Amino acid sequence: MDHTEQQKALIQWWQTSSRDLPWRQTRDPWLVMVSELMLQQTQVNRVIPKYQHFIEKYPTPQKCSEAPPSSIIEEWEGLGYNKRAINLHRTSQLIVETHSGKVPNTLNELLELPGIGPYTARAILCFAFEQDVGVVDVNINRIISRVIGKMLSPLEMQVTADNFVPTGEGWIWNQALMDLGSEVCGSRSPDCDRCPLKNYCLWKGEGPDPAKKKTSSSSMSQSFEGSDRQGRGKLVNTLRSRRVVISELEEVMGWNGDPERCRRVAAGLIKDGLVEYNDTEGYGLPS
Repeated sequence: MDHTEQQKALIQWWQTSSRDLPWRQTRDPWLVMVSELMLQQTQVNRVIPKYQHFIEKYPTPQKCSEAPPSSIIEEWEGLGYNKRAINLHRTSQLIVETHSGKVPNTLNELLELPGIGPYTARAILCFAFEQDVGVVDVNINRIISRVIGKMLSPLEMQVTADNFVPTGEGWIWNQALMDLGSEVCGSRSPDCDRCPLKNYCLWKGEGPDPAKKKTSSSSMSQSFEGSDRQGRGKLVNTLRSRRVVISELEEVMGWNGDPERCRRVAAGLIKDGLVEYNDTEGYGLPS
């Protein structure tokens, strides 16, 4: 199917409506990788200052691989999902050890790196190496579903996204789609009148939203308050400034009277490589 008119309309809109984001000023694969890992489930305005500080301190995989894991975890403060910090550190080591310090530029090689899934791998291929691949995040999935008037399986969505990419303009096309999803085609209140794709959209804001699937109560996400994830975060945040002995776990993690849960969740952090423990000093960030 020919998407030329849609491509022209979106790119023309983006040229006057794009967001000024620091990671868009580079094609350095390492810096793009850092930004993509930081942006996973984290708001852009929280990422910008952390990204800028991080790349000044660790501008290459070599620099990152030479740092102790604890330093990378400390730099991750405020971004949440601390396992991403460990994945980034492990990835930097693998890049140095197996790729001569250079981020690989093929999908299969990227997918072999810790914390790099199908979306992140394709984002690196597109935004660093300027390959013409569809980059399907939540925003782009939503836009394509609305434009074609139906929801697709992940595989079908990837094929469709690839087909939409204009030859030689994958970088600008995917950036434009992301900004459209963020600024215009939002999940709750899409501004269809302002959308550059309104003349090509089968949904047009009328009737059931094809981008929304029905969810049962069992599939609804768990509240963060009181969750294991919250307890994990509290312990890691405390460890950024000091070690914690086992008798302090309940107070630090906020689960007084539940020592078994504290030890179980702490054990998970140890397994993930985010925390270390010894009988003398208790819990600490990995050295």
